[in-house]
Amino acid sequence: SLVIRGEKDEQAVLCSRDKTYDMKIADTSNMLLFIPGCKTPEQLKADQESCNIIHSQIAGFSNNYWELRRCRPKLKKLRKLLMEDPYEGPDSQRDQTSTFSKYTTEDLLSLIQASEEEILHQLQVIDACKIEGYWRILEFDYEMKLLNHVTQLIDSESWSLSKVPLRTCLEELGSLEPTEMIEHILLSYGRKYIDDGEVYFEMREDKICRATAQMLLQNAVKFNLSEFQEVWQQSVPEGMTTRLDQLKGLALVDKSSRPETIFLLKVEELPEDNQERFNSLFSIREKWTEVDITPYIQDLCAEKQTVGTLLTKYARSSMQNGVKVYNSRRPIS
Repeated sequence: SLVIRGEKDEQAVLCSRDKTYDMKIADTSNMLLFIPGCKTPEQLKADQESCNIIHSQIAGFSNNYWELRRCRPKLKKLRKLLMEDPYEGPDSQRDQTSTFSKYTTEDLLSLIQASEEEILHQLQVIDACKIEGYWRILEFDYEMKLLNHVTQLIDSESWSLSKVPLRTCLEELGSLEPTEMIEHILLSYGRKYIDDGEVYFEMREDKICRATAQMLLQNAVKFNLSEFQEVWQQSVPEGMTTRLDQLKGLALVDKSSRPETIFLLKVEELPEDNQERFNSLFSIREKWTEVDITPYIQDLCAEKQTVGTLLTKYARSSMQNGVKVYNSRRPIS
């Protein structure tokens, strides 16, 4: 089945179960006629009786048709809607008094211009969870509190980070937080597997290091890079190693300042439109290397499109100290 999605102020898109298409009207010089019970030449050949001229009634005609072009699902709005009312835990006063809407799967299907599979996949990507039938995103501080409970338990029990038992976690931490929240944080920051009939989680080092960095950076405008790296390594669970490549699309290093600094720049908070995204990036930094800009434009690549083609279209390249850099094709106001 196919569904047309979009609110009054949005350009309509057509969605199948797992893909999204832009819809554009295309004119045709060949008039299309609509004839009820129309038979094709192939059908007429098969039926020898119908060699006579058939008088048909034309029910309608058209000079244009809808042309479909596969496009990126418009998923930015999904996070925006869920972030209106993040979940702060079972004891949150805000949750009881909030006037913001909460969204079921059906609500999201009617509001987001993407196919059902693309929406459900994105809910997984942003670590949304279902609470009382509604999709919610955990408020970041609450998420960190839950993660902290889990990493402290791993440390106190001296478990391997690759073998964290679900049952014991729920038993030990169930008195502090709802068990479904403990399980959700393990699913978000670990890979689930079964060994000898028991459920275990292998904790994802990169994701835990990344979340810890976000926690450290969110309260600072800029952070001295070497100091940050030191504090960051001390803040992650023992046995984990922090690396700057874990922060792609989350933070940016300013190598031109002395000393070098790092600051938060989240890809999900940048505009969804291609031109607006490039305008936004070039207003933050005039010249970018391909390595630095790639995490911030990778998600704009349509089917069979590369970062290189996007840069060719929206940026101008030049050499600076032997390094290829990109700047805006148009003046940034």
